[in-house]
Amino acid sequence: MSKIKSAFFCQGCGYEAAKWLGKCPSCGEWNTFVEEMIEKPSKNVVAFSNETKHSKPQLIQEVVKQEEERRTLKDSELHRVLGGGLVPGSIILLGGDPGIGKSTLLLQLAISDSIKTLYVSGEESDRQIKMRADRIGRVNDTCFLLTETNLQNIVLHANEIQPEIIIIDSIQTLFSSHIESSPGSISQVRECTAQLLRYAKQTNIPIFLIGHITKDGTLAGPKVLEHMVDVVLQFEGDRNHIYRLLRTIKNRFGSTNELGIYEMHGAGLRGVENPSEILITNTDKDLSGIAIASTIEGMRPLLVEVQALVSSAAYGTPQRSSTGFDAKRLNMLLAVLEKRCGFKLGSKDVFLNIAGGIKVDDPAIDLAVAISVLSSNADLAIPKTIAFAGEIGLSGEIRPVNRIEQRISEAEKLGYKQIVVSKYSKGLELKKSEIEVFSCGKIEEVVKFVFA
Repeated sequence: MSKIKSAFFCQGCGYEAAKWLGKCPSCGEWNTFVEEMIEKPSKNVVAFSNETKHSKPQLIQEVVKQEEERRTLKDSELHRVLGGGLVPGSIILLGGDPGIGKSTLLLQLAISDSIKTLYVSGEESDRQIKMRADRIGRVNDTCFLLTETNLQNIVLHANEIQPEIIIIDSIQTLFSSHIESSPGSISQVRECTAQLLRYAKQTNIPIFLIGHITKDGTLAGPKVLEHMVDVVLQFEGDRNHIYRLLRTIKNRFGSTNELGIYEMHGAGLRGVENPSEILITNTDKDLSGIAIASTIEGMRPLLVEVQALVSSAAYGTPQRSSTGFDAKRLNMLLAVLEKRCGFKLGSKDVFLNIAGGIKVDDPAIDLAVAISVLSSNADLAIPKTIAFAGEIGLSGEIRPVNRIEQRISEAEKLGYKQIVVSKYSKGLELKKSEIEVFSCGKIEEVVKFVFA
């Protein structure tokens, strides 16, 4: 007989305790412990595979190095974010806000590629999934739908079908009969993920898990969930905009600096091949306060539009507000402009916005932010043919940024005639470049060049 007992779990980090505690010793949060009934499975629980693999220690020099065979995906954005394809036996966790498009993204994967897929849904009926598939307008004859929440039944169906990919929507709806607590509890999420992880490694079937997030924007469930899986993806975006960003938080098989950009339509999600064109507003008139910055998101160069508005403080206390940019860094740049360049901005309201609803933390857009603020303050338009790529130091110097050649190439590809960079950039080769590169060392030189 299995031993049934209760334990207390922290809802924030998953810490387990034998009794209720007011403060979690792991994460330090208060009143987060809840009691759950758990059951320790007996030793005769049937494993996923009859073959038992015994490991033995060996020298690291004797380990045979092999390249992972990756499966190519038709979705170029997802293919890039995963590090160049799907690794057999990997388990991928996809998180995001409700209604952001997580289920649509993976359903497109299931019905677009000619891959034998088992799509397991614990939140929607098979008719609802079929309606979404018809709206997307793609058909895959090898996509199987299963509406089930019992993990043991899911494994039995997977053994019968032998799919090449398994998609679970979502991990919070599954439950294992070995645990007495309700679905979505910390112990259930942890146990179901552990069993799916063992199944993926034994069968070499990649598994996608859709995970809910909390109001703080973190993945719901214990923090150990992110440590157990191989890849953690974050699907984010603003509901007021049609663009969605797919970021890599963790990837054991590739870089975490990749970024995928999607465009939401009525027929599903469409990958954006050239995001720089959609992030820049095309206007007929010259407007003040707008500067174009060359930035790097992951491994991809982008041109983003920086918008600034400077006005007199109406209530005596000046406001500093930024959208998509660090507000503290904005205050630092304003202090540099006032101290080093002599611009009186202490009594002005300054509002900054990164167009397109994206967030940028690349310091290379400092130069574009400063010039856009000065443009709005003087009400002078910046020429549309100029782009900027440079970091501003506290002394007003223009510091070099990484991968400057890719930034210049992206600006040249989109038709810009001039780009302002730091003169301290090393290894810069511009023999084949047709764009005019203006190298400067101080912010004062940039101001004279732009507003001459």
